Amino acid sequence: MLHFFATSPFILIQVWKFIAPGLYKHEKKAIMPYLVLTPLLFLLGGMLVYYLIMPLAIKFFLSFESLGLNTNLPIQLEAKVNEYLSLVMKLIFAFGLSFQLPIILSLLARIGFVDAKFLRERRKYVIVIIFTLAAILTPPDPITQFGLGIPLLLLYELSILSVSIIEAKNLKREKEEENA
Repeated sequence: MLHFFATSPFILIQVWKFIAPGLYKHEKKAIMPYLVLTPLLFLLGGMLVYYLIMPLAIKFFLSFESLGLNTNLPIQLEAKVNEYLSLVMKLIFAFGLSFQLPIILSLLARIGFVDAKFLRERRKYVIVIIFTLAAILTPPDPITQFGLGIPLLLLYELSILSVSIIEAKNLKREKEEENA
């Protein structure tokens, strides 16, 4: 997993260098925002895990520790480095992929599969789906679940906004083509 994170920028640069010469100028212009936003959103998801979610989750898990003074049964955290790193890497990957929601929805809007009205009407279902996925993808504690669910809801709302902008641009382009 670590190798994937370390090498993915280089692999993606090589893929772009292979594909770019075969694209027209307008195609490169259309793809460029996605090439910038995709790694940026993935990085933001990873940073959210590393700097906010994991410290809060660790505090939550450590709150269960007990010296056993009241109950004569001490509870002590015995964390293993490999398990901690595995959890962090899985969460970074899950959050990074989840933060691609605006990219996916804007691509679907560009090809005409979804529109802003469709996304607004399905909002209540999406809320349930987001928190269900957050419960599946994260450890069984409310901090990480809400830590994934709330940013995804915000990203969904931003996706609706970006889809609206894409629709407005498409409508403007169609009107210009009709007048020409």
